[in-house]
Amino acid sequence: MYECDVWIRRDGGTAVTVSIIPVTMANLEIVLPLIADYQTFYHATPDIERNRAHFGALVTTPALGAQWMATTHTGKAIGFVTAYRTLSSVSAAKRCLLNDLYVAPDQRGAGVGRQLILHCTNWALSEGYPGVYWETDHDNYTAQKLYDSLPTSREAVYIYTLQGLDLTKQG
Repeated sequence: MYECDVWIRRDGGTAVTVSIIPVTMANLEIVLPLIADYQTFYHATPDIERNRAHFGALVTTPALGAQWMATTHTGKAIGFVTAYRTLSSVSAAKRCLLNDLYVAPDQRGAGVGRQLILHCTNWALSEGYPGVYWETDHDNYTAQKLYDSLPTSREAVYIYTLQGLDLTKQG
């Protein structure tokens, strides 16, 4: 398991210890409310049982990926990041998808998101991935400001979704 980072951020002039820890079955319940907030942000309807099963499977099946949460010294979750292991046919190599990044609104701007991205990237590199990739909504300017402050490259792509159709009846 990748080691936890502990770092200090400034919050109103006071030093606050924030830890980035792996999500485990023992602490999954702590991050589930943030996951629900993240889903609401993206206009999805949270389902606590579905989330518990999905993210529990991620925790118990490391071949799928990994998840970490940022917590305060009191143990309160203030952000999380999720990485999924994928493959690329174009490069014929493995890829690491940073699929989820969320920081509680009252904690934004203090460096939590940046540290979660860096933590996830360090994990990916330690696992033999060349780095991480992710996507965001075209109008999520707050997140884009963070991403543009990192040594990233921005790509313009179209994402298509096809679901719930009976394709056997298509002509």
